Amino acid sequence: MPTARTWREYPQRYRYEAGVCKKCGKWFFPPRLVCNKCGHREFETKAMKRTGTILTHTVIHVPPKPFADQAPFAVAVVEMDDGPRITTQVADYQDGQLKIGQAVKLEFRRSFADGDSGPINYGYKAVPI
Repeated sequence: MPTARTWREYPQRYRYEAGVCKKCGKWFFPPRLVCNKCGHREFETKAMKRTGTILTHTVIHVPPKPFADQAPFAVAVVEMDDGPRITTQVADYQDGQLKIGQAVKLEFRRSFADGDSGPINYGYKAVPI
């Protein structure tokens, strides 16, 4: 049985849904209650494009326990083509391949298991194009 947090994150995790301010058009991922650009409180839900560009990245060699079996792995801040910035794990890359400005796409992948017998959590990961 998934946790309450997992249920709340389904729209973002599985459908790449962002909140778009109805007043100024700024995109937020995950959605928020108040626009930090204009202070407006009304948002429209839209699906993001699944492509973007790496702004910065790093390789994690000593990860937290849920990700221990995946080390080393890369994490990047990606500016999506729609505008929001997300922090995500990077998959299917070769050493030295990741560069600032590298084009990536989001793919639906296994993120981690919640303990040895807990549910497997899925989400998005960036993959170089």
